[in-house]
Amino acid sequence: MKKTLLFITLIIITASCVSSKSTLKNVDDNAPVLTLSQNNTFIITEYSKDKKYGYDQDYPINIFYRTTKEDSINQQRFLNALAGPKGEIIRYTKLESCCPFPTKRTDLGAGFLDVYELKWDGQKKTVKLYLNIYEKGILMVPVGLSLKKN
Repeated sequence: MKKTLLFITLIIITASCVSSKSTLKNVDDNAPVLTLSQNNTFIITEYSKDKKYGYDQDYPINIFYRTTKEDSINQQRFLNALAGPKGEIIRYTKLESCCPFPTKRTDLGAGFLDVYELKWDGQKKTVKLYLNIYEKGILMVPVGLSLKKN
């Protein structure tokens, strides 16, 4: 009896961790297909004016590109296209996966955001970006960053 009660409690707790409604605000299934440059980075032509874009878990950078099996390479393709505010070379580290949300693009019905920390010479404040490999959206440069010069 105790095992059954423990099992039911575990199922309820697990199910409550992922809401059935997504809180992501910038998903756009009609976003153009991403293209690659000769340097194998995503071609980005727009700059975000929204200070939450990429910096808030509800406004992640949606980098879905053909398949989620290319997850880490797609994150690299995006991050390698960026530079610091004055064109500085950035270094990045994946900190964690967090923030479960419902999605139809996985067999489990849920996805996670990946959190990256960006650093560059002369940086005064830590920068963390939320990246989403499961959904599509308009790919933009987050406020305070720039594009790497070729």
